[in-house]
Amino acid sequence: MKRLASGWKVSGIAVGFVPTMGYLHAGHISLVHNARQRVGSKGQVVVSIYVNPTQFGPTEDLAKYPRDLAHDKKLCREAGVDVLFVPSNAQMYPEGYSTYVIEEHLSQAMEGASRPTHFRGVTTVVSKLFNLVLPDVAVFGAKDFQQAAIIQRMTRDLNFPVKVVVAPTVREPDGLALSSRNKYLSPIQREQAVILRQSLQHARNAVAGGPVQATRLLDEVGKRIATASEARLDYVEFFNPKTLEPATVVKRGTQMALAVFLGKTRLIDNATL
Repeated sequence: MKRLASGWKVSGIAVGFVPTMGYLHAGHISLVHNARQRVGSKGQVVVSIYVNPTQFGPTEDLAKYPRDLAHDKKLCREAGVDVLFVPSNAQMYPEGYSTYVIEEHLSQAMEGASRPTHFRGVTTVVSKLFNLVLPDVAVFGAKDFQQAAIIQRMTRDLNFPVKVVVAPTVREPDGLALSSRNKYLSPIQREQAVILRQSLQHARNAVAGGPVQATRLLDEVGKRIATASEARLDYVEFFNPKTLEPATVVKRGTQMALAVFLGKTRLIDNATL
């Protein structure tokens, strides 16, 4: 991968990059198309597939995370991906590995609070992948809003010569954000999973009439999620989309993010209100 990337750099070939953990779906492929549009037909589009162990907590679903490399290869071929990069754990974290990249501000709340070591793993692996692929542009999905903000900050702070693009979330017809983890849902959990999108829409409707106290909206969203028998709220946050600072008053332009367990499956979503 490094040899290919160095050759492209010397030849002035633009490189678009989509890092993934595999089990690809239409959401991932939309990122591939976005990368292709940005580098053109003469550019190279690279997709990486790597289930990164350092971003999973000890009680999380690393071993069970869905994998289907044959299917992923087929989708990448059909989408016009030039290079599929599938490194091993031994290559990414050789024996004695002890260096990590840590973003210390944006990573403290929401996903960072619920999954304390998660973003250390994300920033570390993305920085390694940037160094291997040497992309001009890297495309991430807006569903992982906090992750995208942290990667943008890391890219700026560490002077990576990469343009980070955040592409829109792709959804099922009923509004559920596409996610590799959706396959874990039982039929009734899948039916109830729309509660995330409904909660976002409830908040949108609430602020349409003017600013609302965050405490009131938190209470309303919590009660709404409690109506789904399989759902258990992890967090709801209202915040400034640029700084990720919590908002005490929620209004148009405030960002909302939430995480909800349906059974043992944890789903996230977000929206600009």
